[in-house]
Amino acid sequence: MTNEEMTIEDLKNKKIAYISLGCDKNRVDLEEMMHSIEDFGIQMANIEDTDIVLINTCAFILPARREAIDNIVEMVELKKRGKLEKVIVTGCLNQRYLEELKNYLPEVDAFIPIKENERIVEVIADTYNLEINNKKNQHKQKAMTPKHYAYLKISDGCNNGCSYCTIPRIRGRYRSVPFEDVIKRAKELVSDGAKELIIVAQDVTRYGIDLYKKYRLVELLKELSKIKNLKWIRLHYLYPELVTDELLEEINSNDKICKYLDIPLQHIDDSILKSMNRRAGESEVRELIQKIRTKYPNICIRSAFIIGYPHETRLKFNKLINFLKESKLEEVGFFPYSREEGTKAFYLKHQVPEFIKRKRVKKIEQVQSEIANEINKAQIGKIVEILVDEFDSENGYYVARTQKQSPNVDFNVIIDCNENLTIGEFYQVKILDFEGYSFIATTKLN
Repeated sequence: MTNEEMTIEDLKNKKIAYISLGCDKNRVDLEEMMHSIEDFGIQMANIEDTDIVLINTCAFILPARREAIDNIVEMVELKKRGKLEKVIVTGCLNQRYLEELKNYLPEVDAFIPIKENERIVEVIADTYNLEINNKKNQHKQKAMTPKHYAYLKISDGCNNGCSYCTIPRIRGRYRSVPFEDVIKRAKELVSDGAKELIIVAQDVTRYGIDLYKKYRLVELLKELSKIKNLKWIRLHYLYPELVTDELLEEINSNDKICKYLDIPLQHIDDSILKSMNRRAGESEVRELIQKIRTKYPNICIRSAFIIGYPHETRLKFNKLINFLKESKLEEVGFFPYSREEGTKAFYLKHQVPEFIKRKRVKKIEQVQSEIANEINKAQIGKIVEILVDEFDSENGYYVARTQKQSPNVDFNVIIDCNENLTIGEFYQVKILDFEGYSFIATTKLN
């Protein structure tokens, strides 16, 4: 059938598959688009059995861009071999390199800028020479996570202006989702089966300041906690200077909020933090961690650090290692500095060679691994509550998490398959051991 012969009903009989790249905030954008597509009538399928592929891209750093281009090229090849009809690209890569992509990859049927995501159905129709008006602006999402948890985005963009970051250029200035809309979306996700909501934004601590001229994260958490059948609320990501006593008290006292703070610190050396345009310096960071450790010892801390930022000498790198040994953060990610055009840091002198970055990342990961092993071995014998995420049929065990572990980024808990657990349910388990990246646990508490 040619495009000229297509009808709206023919379009509704098409199948679509997706490729999700990048962060959880980007995933929510994709989930909103997929809701619009399914609501129109196009059904989801696997790539092996589909007519259309939608690739939602990331452009944050060079490896992410390479991954996006590789996926696009792979799908274009399938199209050339007659395995696909349409390849459609969305996400941050388009926002940064739209004209270059159009010239470099003319085989792609449509590149959609982020601001036009809500037109996704119209764009798909246009690739088949069909004209429709399907812009409903519902802003609902079809969660593509396991049914029992979902990501809830409360803002887009960022005003922080970190010297190494491209997000403001891609996503624009910080824009909070209206309070009532967040609550409505949360209720819809819980109604669809989510027992855990993971609150995501480039900076959740600034929620509300643009719309209401005051920070409303604590107020939002209190309102979300009233939702029936919502068990866990998790926060990603908090900037250290806005982790207030009021917020810590709410997290500590509210049974529904996971005792888990994801605070990207990026470094500890003052000269590097200043160059990064980070507002919290070494003394503020150490004071915050000390406060959490003494007043709220049940709250665990996850963080991320950039390794090999310009002017990071061996002395400054060793200072970061010593900080990790002292602070004993429970979960940490390390990323080699990526020199991005259009950022202030791109023009800095004394760029660290790539081989030194790789060497330092390897060294600091080993240090943190030893720290984590010490922390996690101390959990042996404790009884904790877990949420079962999946059954690993290949290895024969259940994969679960405590409230101090976020999906796909942190350690997990594995439980023998003989225990007959239910995916998406909560259980009390006893920690038996810690091996590699996983706790070993049992439901037999005695």
